[in-house]
Amino acid sequence: MGSFDLVVQQDMTILVYANSPLYEDMRQALQRFAQLVKHPAGIHTFKMSSITLWNAASAGMESEEVIALLEQYASTPVPLKVKQDIQLWMGRYGLFTLEGEEGAGILELTCTDRAVLERMIQDGELGLMFSGRMSEHTAWVQAKHRGRLKRDLARAGYPVLDRVGYREGERLAFSLAETIAEGKPFELRSYQQEAIQAFVGSEQVLGGDGVVVLPCGAGKTVVGIGAIAALQSETLILTSNATSVKQWKSELLKKTTLREDQIGTYTANEKQVRPITISTYQMMTFRRPDEEEWIHMRLFHERNWGLLIYDEVHLLPAPVFRTTADLQAARRLGLTATLIREDGCEQDVFSLIGPKRYEKPWKQLEQEGWIAKVHCVEVRVGMEGHLSECYHTASERDKARLAGENEQKEQVVDRLLKRHSSEPTLIIGQYLNQLKTLAERLHIPLMTGKTPQEEREELYRQFRSGQIRQLIVSKVANFAVDLPDATIAIQISGSYGSRQEEAQRLGRVLRAKADGRDAYFYSLVTDQSKEQEFARKRQLFLLEQGYTYDVMKGEGVYEADGAIEHASEGES
Repeated sequence: MGSFDLVVQQDMTILVYANSPLYEDMRQALQRFAQLVKHPAGIHTFKMSSITLWNAASAGMESEEVIALLEQYASTPVPLKVKQDIQLWMGRYGLFTLEGEEGAGILELTCTDRAVLERMIQDGELGLMFSGRMSEHTAWVQAKHRGRLKRDLARAGYPVLDRVGYREGERLAFSLAETIAEGKPFELRSYQQEAIQAFVGSEQVLGGDGVVVLPCGAGKTVVGIGAIAALQSETLILTSNATSVKQWKSELLKKTTLREDQIGTYTANEKQVRPITISTYQMMTFRRPDEEEWIHMRLFHERNWGLLIYDEVHLLPAPVFRTTADLQAARRLGLTATLIREDGCEQDVFSLIGPKRYEKPWKQLEQEGWIAKVHCVEVRVGMEGHLSECYHTASERDKARLAGENEQKEQVVDRLLKRHSSEPTLIIGQYLNQLKTLAERLHIPLMTGKTPQEEREELYRQFRSGQIRQLIVSKVANFAVDLPDATIAIQISGSYGSRQEEAQRLGRVLRAKADGRDAYFYSLVTDQSKEQEFARKRQLFLLEQGYTYDVMKGEGVYEADGAIEHASEGES
């Protein structure tokens, strides 16, 4: 091992020697057009796909640049087929262009390849959306099919460059605040300004729709607010839960000149439709058991929205995707920490919300001091005799739960809490019985999906103020929960191999600390179990971002001379 730095394989995978002195340079280069899919010790495997290459193309990369980067680091010749596939997929970005006047009933779809256009027109399903030919390279499409056409062409392997334009929406005049709490000056950070400009567009760069990717704690909400201010139009914001709805409203009131009567919240408790309206995906997908209609989908058409913001866009549910296909006349902004979707619908995000407009590497934000430095530690916890016997005779599904609920993890949590007794700490888990047992034994408040909203907000307030230093949370803490002072996160169980969840949970401690202290993310994993396999998959996205996991044995975690002693296995 170590005889190569990087090898490109016929199937578009890229093997990278993790201990190469060039690894960091290679990782940063590959991050622009490939995705990490495996990381066994010593070798990391990246994969190029149509979506990763289309996103690279939308960011301005050319196929020649991608091939040149691979050849720069490759220890063996890059296969000809791979070069051809890169040229094929990236060449398809911009092959189809949709043009016309916004508001017109008919749009023009132009394809530089006449044969491809002809094939699409003759397709049994796609062909139904065409209304005739304008020329050998251009066909007419009814405007009502704008979203569906883009989605279906992307699924067929052909992304559409949408240049039709967007309605302005009802005008909403306001400005960003100059000062916030206690007269503290407020201004957008440099990367937030870059993200907004990349979305809104300029004379040099076509804007209009798309996704901004930034880690938790980097101010994605502020980017959304900045985009609304730049467009000065009425906006519908969809987010993941009621807590996030209140956070958005609070941030809008604090960081803009908007009045409270200009901001509405559309939730189970109140249904206000105002120039800025904030709702949840759950509201949009709610329907009564005896009805087929999504009764709140009409919110999309309640006002002349100029902008739709999809917060945590990686959670966008399928019914909202279908509605989004009909809302192409409004600008669409997706905000997320990771474009990974465990359901594989990244292609629909690309075609219906838009391409990746802006991404800032997590480690770069850390180096610049915008987010905290986080130490990631995987703690391997052994199985006692009885659990080991049950585990080895259990079904595959039961094995995952038995490993996740391993009682030995409680002792490790005890030791970690003693080690970080003065630090604000979140204990996050998947299994409610496990969390309830831990909460009762340690006398720590527990928050789950059944915790009333008022009680949740009181727990958040107490955690922020320091009244409570430790909080146990279920999956409700995965998304859009503002716990700015969390320094320690202890993950005792998770949703199988969810990369998305791992990134969100680490995000709970990413916000930069006022005193500059580092944060710690501990992931407790039952040794020699399926949970260990899941952990390897869960870590992929964070490893791709440049994080490394120290591996330590559970029995090695103890308080001694103010330092954690551990036996590192040198894995990353």
